[in-house]
Amino acid sequence: MYVARILYPVEVLGPGKRIGIWFCGCPRRCKGCSNPELWEFKKVYETTPEMIYDFVKMISDNNIVDGFTITGGDPMYQSKDLQKLLRFLVEISDDILVYTGYVIEQLTEKQLDNIAVLIDGEYIEKGNDNSFLRGSNNQRIHILSKKWKERYVNYCSISYNQIQNFMTSNGVISVGIHKPNFSIELDKNILLRGLKEDNE
Repeated sequence: MYVARILYPVEVLGPGKRIGIWFCGCPRRCKGCSNPELWEFKKVYETTPEMIYDFVKMISDNNIVDGFTITGGDPMYQSKDLQKLLRFLVEISDDILVYTGYVIEQLTEKQLDNIAVLIDGEYIEKGNDNSFLRGSNNQRIHILSKKWKERYVNYCSISYNQIQNFMTSNGVISVGIHKPNFSIELDKNILLRGLKEDNE
């Protein structure tokens, strides 16, 4: 399997302090995608469900983990490995939110097993209207777990989209539901603050 990044605590893609897992590999190439760097499978990101579980278990042993948010890329493009990973993750938390470009009608019951909340549908840039938890307004939030229904109904009724930035060894990773052309605005703000790329 191919996983590009794991971040904690992610607090803008689901309720509470979550572990965010970003798969790579996506054939859709949606215009305006916020993570085009995750479209390709890259050897450097090759791993196993067991290795990912061991890593997130270390995080959960020392921190509160309220759930997982899995996105990408498109996790369903690696659905067999995703399912294996989910069977491990539920030992830590069964509040698992998954983003996919597929619509739920294209997925099997087996593919949906152990997913508490599914956000489905391709990203459509012209539909990016700041819909909560969704990149574009065609996407749908499916609460699949009765156990977490009240939590997500409350969360969706009182929350709003926010952005969270993580400092990593490779620079800043901006997490959340971004507005169209966010990268252009980000570049402008960086220049306004007197910063520049090393390769300029």
